[in-house]
Amino acid sequence: MQYPNFRTFFFRKKALVATPLFLFLGLGALKAQERDDRATILNFKGIQYTSKDSLFYTNFRFRMQNRLGYSNVLDGENNGKFDARIRRLRMRMDGYIYTPKISYSVQLAFTRSDQDFDDTGVPNIVRDAVIFYNFSDDFYISFGQNKLPGNRQRVNSSGSLQFADRSLVNSNFTVDRDFGISFNISKKLGAMPINAKAAISTGEGRPANSTDDGLAYTGRVEFLPLGEFKNGGDYSEGDIEREVTPKLSIGGGYSYNDRTVREGGQTGKYVQDPFTLKTAFADAIFKYQGFAYQAEYMRRDVDNPLNKTTGDKPEDTYAYKGWGLNQQTSYLLNHGYEIAGRYTYLKPHQQISAFEVQTEVLELGLTKYMKAHRLKFQLNANYTVKDGAYNNTHNKNSWGGMFQVELGI
Repeated sequence: MQYPNFRTFFFRKKALVATPLFLFLGLGALKAQERDDRATILNFKGIQYTSKDSLFYTNFRFRMQNRLGYSNVLDGENNGKFDARIRRLRMRMDGYIYTPKISYSVQLAFTRSDQDFDDTGVPNIVRDAVIFYNFSDDFYISFGQNKLPGNRQRVNSSGSLQFADRSLVNSNFTVDRDFGISFNISKKLGAMPINAKAAISTGEGRPANSTDDGLAYTGRVEFLPLGEFKNGGDYSEGDIEREVTPKLSIGGGYSYNDRTVREGGQTGKYVQDPFTLKTAFADAIFKYQGFAYQAEYMRRDVDNPLNKTTGDKPEDTYAYKGWGLNQQTSYLLNHGYEIAGRYTYLKPHQQISAFEVQTEVLELGLTKYMKAHRLKFQLNANYTVKDGAYNNTHNKNSWGGMFQVELGI
């Protein structure tokens, strides 16, 4: 495993070498894709600091998503809603201590929607706080709070999406973040890379309360039959790299969350009676010469999905039982413009029919990439269909639009 000589980032004068030195090298130099499941300590160009003896190194990043949106239910009433806010504002620090084999990643969130506040009543500013031990480039373990090896769209950083938000399939079935230990290994079967990941975690996500007696067990496997993507492109949406040869990644996995006390396992409000969530997922992404296509299927089973929330005034609630399919495709035009389309289908189980109906979402997107995913302008339009009634016979359908600017280093 080769690591850069970080001493070249410092002045040679002894008095200055002893003090922290921060270097900003510009957005244009950053090429590697951001990975939320591993510390970024190689090939990074940004704000960096290292000790005189190179016994520790850290880099600093931030990113923000500012948005303006509008949505309206087609019920004949004047009830349109505007959404003008900072969707995400995050700071991230990655590095190593004493040896590059011991690395870490810390990510903090500073907006309400990023802090899980509405569900827990506690401002959880810590999104990631995880330590990695890197046995080699191909094998590492982690301990702490981090993303679980779940569905592809969740594993991808929110800063590497081609639409302003992830799909409803991810929103309803994701296993999200959790505290625990994970094992990650990459091998090649002939010329085909294979990535395998497994995690044992608390099952309660970013906890505001004490954990329950059950644990969560999550695993994921990925196959890349056409070889590796350029610059880790299988962890980002859209073919920004314009792959010269076709590239394909196929993944799948399963999560068993035993006796969780939250609606979505790692997410959602707290409930009175623990239940066990069994979530399966399969996904694929294909890229070639500016064209990209990805699909994601998720299914969740719960023996008894109906429940009540905790607190002084318990309310009826449920775990989302059912399945969903998300598909999206895009093409990168000249000068960094990308057009994209997305179709999402959600089918709830009849046990939760009092709360959920069949939902379909059609979306169109136009993105202008200034510096890949680090600086981009996104314009999205969507139309939501309930119960398959495209003619809106029951006044439940809705439409909306979103403009978002992503900026980060």
